Amino acid sequence: MTIRAITPVTPRVKSFRFGPLDRPHRAGQHVDVRLTAPDGYQAQRSYSIASAPDDPAGIELMIEGLEAGEVSGFFDTVAEVGDTIELRGPLGAFSWSPAEGGPVLLIAGGSGIVPLLAMVRERTRHAPEVPMLLIYSVRKAAEAIARAELAALSRDETGFDLTLLLTREGPTAGRRIDRVMIDTAIECLGMPRHAFVCGGNGFVGAVADLLVDAGVKPGAVRTERFGG
Repeated sequence: MTIRAITPVTPRVKSFRFGPLDRPHRAGQHVDVRLTAPDGYQAQRSYSIASAPDDPAGIELMIEGLEAGEVSGFFDTVAEVGDTIELRGPLGAFSWSPAEGGPVLLIAGGSGIVPLLAMVRERTRHAPEVPMLLIYSVRKAAEAIARAELAALSRDETGFDLTLLLTREGPTAGRRIDRVMIDTAIECLGMPRHAFVCGGNGFVGAVADLLVDAGVKPGAVRTERFGG
């Protein structure tokens, strides 16, 4: 597929727009991206789709430039509009559709927001009646992906709420997602029918335990982990 647009999102993350996939994705799914060097060496990584399934602008990937990252480094410093990239997908069972209803509790750490952002956008387009609450933990405000968009949705849409936790600046510096925060979210949202957690391994494991301890049925908790 051909890169149609590249847009900075945060100091380390860029948005890459491609055309529509051959078959629709479900909000939360990912694609595999494969790069092939002139000498035949190949590198492959998985990236979540940030766009809603029927976004007329095509699919959107948000890729963080990582030091020594083979694939992310290419997208950060080499990729240009017009480049053709190999994509495979959509893939993955970590997904939500409006037919599944709610309430829906979303909890993201860092770049783990990307598949959950697709769910938020899908709700806005097709299921604004479904209660949804997002807890987004990120180090600094400047690193929060789609911060202005999420804040506007929380302000303007009935039934969508955002809790932005900044762990390294402001009054919440040093705080992590804890049982009090989970209990407050459930009090606001109601007991979630679906809970989606995405982020690093340690983050996901800790949050999933908090959810179950707070009374969320284990079968309602779905997780996606990034390495580390």
